[in-house]
Amino acid sequence: MPKTTEKNPPLSFNMSSVMFGALVIVSFLSLFFSTNSFVFNFKDIGLSLFLGARNGIHAAASMVSGTVAAIQELAALREEYAELVARVARYEQIERNAADIVMENRRLREQLGFLDTTTYKSIPAQIVGRDPDNLFSVIAINRGEVHGVAVGMPVIAYQNGMEGLAGKVIQTAKFESLVIPLYDVRSFVAARLAASRYEGIVEGQGSQDAPLVMRFIQQRVISEINTGDIVVSSGLGDVYPPEISIGRVANVNYQEYEISMEIILEPVVDYSRLEYVFVLDKESAPTGVEEDAP
Repeated sequence: MPKTTEKNPPLSFNMSSVMFGALVIVSFLSLFFSTNSFVFNFKDIGLSLFLGARNGIHAAASMVSGTVAAIQELAALREEYAELVARVARYEQIERNAADIVMENRRLREQLGFLDTTTYKSIPAQIVGRDPDNLFSVIAINRGEVHGVAVGMPVIAYQNGMEGLAGKVIQTAKFESLVIPLYDVRSFVAARLAASRYEGIVEGQGSQDAPLVMRFIQQRVISEINTGDIVVSSGLGDVYPPEISIGRVANVNYQEYEISMEIILEPVVDYSRLEYVFVLDKESAPTGVEEDAP
């Protein structure tokens, strides 16, 4: 018996299925558009689009406004910060000025302490200039002839509770004067050892950093000289008043074949921080001593 083969369904069946599907879709759409649950309104669509655009613009404007406000706030904060920094700087300057005033008061009180103890009329002066040279040097002070300063007057300094000989006046003007310090090579002071009372001459070596030298001390008295002994002015020569401290013994130089020796002195006056001095009027009667009546 011959084998039969299965044939495709007829084309009419396929067309019927397509038509049926199309009718179902049309019916569904008709039913969908005929209901009140959906209204295809272009006006609503336009409104929705407008509202969306407006919200977007509002959001963008808010962002821009917020950015501008943030920038302005940042600028204000920077100005406030700069003002605070300037204020802190002013306070620090006030604090430094207050500290400087305290130190200045201490120094002035120290100088007043000297005025309370000196027996001669003294003229307070402030150092206003220095004129160092290779061999010679002078110190300028802000007191002159109108203040009673004269050539040859001794100049005293007061440091660390101790008075020390600083130099003498060599030139005067109306409102200023020049002082030759002890360390100048032109300076010579008749001096003596405060303890043993041996006398000599103190000379400068041309620099405030160099020690003073006391010469013409007999070598035989070396056993009576000790490191740290004070050397004072002797008053001989009628230039400097007696018993004003000059320096401390730092070392002794001598040769066996010589009869005299040199004493190296550390000055009691620290010229590197000297600010105020006192010019002494030796011609005035000492405080508390009345002149004899004629």
